[in-house]
Amino acid sequence: MIIEQCKIIRNEEIAGGIWEMKFSAPGIASNYTGPGQFLEILLENKWSFTVRRPMSIANVEGNRITVIFKIFGRGTKLLSERKIGEVLDLLGPLGNVFSGWNEKYVPILVGGGVGLAPILNLFKECQKYKIHSNLILGARTGREHFIDHDPSNGIFLTTDDGTLGTSGTVIPTLENVFSVVDNPMVYACGPLPMLKAVQDFVIQNKIPAQLSVESYMGCGTGLCQGCVIKKRNIKAKAHSYHERYSLVCMDGPVYSADEVCFD
Repeated sequence: MIIEQCKIIRNEEIAGGIWEMKFSAPGIASNYTGPGQFLEILLENKWSFTVRRPMSIANVEGNRITVIFKIFGRGTKLLSERKIGEVLDLLGPLGNVFSGWNEKYVPILVGGGVGLAPILNLFKECQKYKIHSNLILGARTGREHFIDHDPSNGIFLTTDDGTLGTSGTVIPTLENVFSVVDNPMVYACGPLPMLKAVQDFVIQNKIPAQLSVESYMGCGTGLCQGCVIKKRNIKAKAHSYHERYSLVCMDGPVYSADEVCFD
């Protein structure tokens, strides 16, 4: 990972409250290893925004890196107001990557909310290497989707309010896709309730799966201990902090579905 001063070359709203920002980041791009990795962005060099914001990498093309974010509060609102040509301080690339998608499995990719960024990144990699995959994306409403519902090409959209694609959560669609796919492997990223539901489904059906965990974090390097997640299946004699817990920024964000606990 490196710290790099990166120029903004695109910053546009692509759906309702969803923004795409693209940077010229040759140093970080040259160290990028695959879908799943993320950046830490310093919004301003001021005391009001001393903590960096983690953003999953949505695409890397040459020296250009793309992130997708949703406006949640002051920080992301400020990020949406940054202009082309302005420079931001970026730390990255951080974290591990999705694996196994280019092997014997048929990938089923599940994304929800702003967690769709690493899933879209993986989907593009599958397309690049001509690996057939199924993409399932969930949102609260149709305004938050920016790609087409296209089941004939393996792209399935869901909305909580039923305004686009299938009404409801991603789970019924995941169940349907799973029923017709041979040798599937699930990859998911999104809000914790969605990840928990996906985790329950894949464990119950004995499907190999990897989950990219979203977490609040301050440093991205393990120092602040702000992104702790509990491990599953801890040995009874485990007594150390490291044996019982994991740091998303250092050990993740990608975990095997049977590795972490969302309770």
